[in-house]
Amino acid sequence: MKATALLHLLQLASPTLPVGAYSYSQGLETAIEAGRVRCPATAERYLVRQLGDVQAPWDGAVFWRLLAACAAGDNAAFAQWNARYLASRDSAELRAETVQMGFSLTRLLVELELLPPAVPGNTAGDTCFPAALAQAVHALRVPHEEALLALLFSWAENQVLVCVKSIPLGQVAGQRLLLALRPAIEAAAVQARALPDDELSSWAPGLARLSMAHEVQSGRLYRS
Repeated sequence: MKATALLHLLQLASPTLPVGAYSYSQGLETAIEAGRVRCPATAERYLVRQLGDVQAPWDGAVFWRLLAACAAGDNAAFAQWNARYLASRDSAELRAETVQMGFSLTRLLVELELLPPAVPGNTAGDTCFPAALAQAVHALRVPHEEALLALLFSWAENQVLVCVKSIPLGQVAGQRLLLALRPAIEAAAVQARALPDDELSSWAPGLARLSMAHEVQSGRLYRS
């Protein structure tokens, strides 16, 4: 991987990327409130399960297809996978999260002159965050395998940060947890790349229930 591409990837994966990822927990705040995630061991089990059941067979796999569509210039496939990802959001919060982050990243790409300005009056629909990130990866010529790992790592890093703040865990425990997730992140990337279209799945009823419960949870710190 060339230095230029690596630096671009580090910028896209940075917590300072102004897309608001830090303000979302994706239902984890409710899992912590309910006592299902309460220590490093339970946090690790929860996140490893998420990587295997959600991130690999859906988020990562869809992102992989969005990357391929960008590389091939296949606008129809890109729009189809974007629409499928949006349709897979099980709660209002989860849909609002990906739409807001997708909008923020798309606007940033336009301001950085990596994407052309939107056509006035265009009503093509919302852009999910994985689709906007795929456009950024394509524009900056970042290798796809590394980009997929970065997507999964960024998700894991944000979830660990929620645990550090809300369980709470210490900073060292948080870093130890992130290190422990490395094998699961690598396995999720391999699975996401290998799955055929008819084996993709976003079936995660437990996560959907947590997200819906979060919508009526009092004293929330996060937006999802």
